[in-house]
Amino acid sequence: MSVTYSEVAIETQEEEWEHPGPSRFRRIFWHHPLAWMGIIGLVILVGFSFVGPLIYRANPYTLHLTAILKPPSAEFPLGTNNLGRNMLARLMLGGQMSLEVGFAAAISAMGIGIIYGMVAGYVGGWLDAIMMRLVDLLRAIPGLFLLIFLDSLVTPSAGLLVVLIALTSWHGVSRLVRAEVLSLKHRLYVEASRAMGGSLGHIALRHLFPNILGTVIVATTFMVADSVLVIASLSFLGMGLPPPTPNWGAMLADAMTYLPQHTWWLIYPPGLAVLWTVLSISFIGDAFRAALDTRMDAKVRGGGSE
Repeated sequence: MSVTYSEVAIETQEEEWEHPGPSRFRRIFWHHPLAWMGIIGLVILVGFSFVGPLIYRANPYTLHLTAILKPPSAEFPLGTNNLGRNMLARLMLGGQMSLEVGFAAAISAMGIGIIYGMVAGYVGGWLDAIMMRLVDLLRAIPGLFLLIFLDSLVTPSAGLLVVLIALTSWHGVSRLVRAEVLSLKHRLYVEASRAMGGSLGHIALRHLFPNILGTVIVATTFMVADSVLVIASLSFLGMGLPPPTPNWGAMLADAMTYLPQHTWWLIYPPGLAVLWTVLSISFIGDAFRAALDTRMDAKVRGGGSE
């Protein structure tokens, strides 16, 4: 009976320290204007990409052969490309693809990394050594190079891009999770649960995962931004989704051909869209990281004094 009481008492104390309530997150966000900039930017982006096509019903695949490389006008607010396709419609559809694949790839990579890192950190010993050597091997290979190699072996699709990005980006997360688990598995409440016969699954879900959730959220946020950049980079190199699927990276690649003709409407919209997306998501990630920093909480309570 005393063991059960100790476990509950220690666990409650740990959860109060590791998991601040909503009030603390509101305090940090209120004093972190970049968070609101990121949230507002992301809301605008989601509205532009998913609600915009419902309002502006232009077909992004239609060829307007009499309006090739036309600058912005009332008929084409962002002009047309070299095939006479509506740039605004393509920019919206490209945003859908970038956000959907980016979020799906980041969540998939996090899932793989969390499970891998938890097993390595909790089991330890020779299994941990072998698993970490595999991670070191993957980290030694440039991620974009590996992604290009894998992408060249198959016919790309949105679902396949999610799988490929996840398979080439999970290892960094696994190291973060393993480091957290190595410090958590010797806590008294974890050892008490283990002594009472708790399984690995029970301990992971009940004690380990809640205490690494903050790290996971921050890492996931930045991984979404990285995934959007990777998607744009692949498409810019001609390795992304095949034409005529709209994609910001492919739109930038097409624009490079016509730079001498000063077709600024081909390069600025997709370039700014990538920048807007990455900055908005990164701002939110910075705010999450600040909200999990106890020193930041103390600074906010003290009125911002050093």
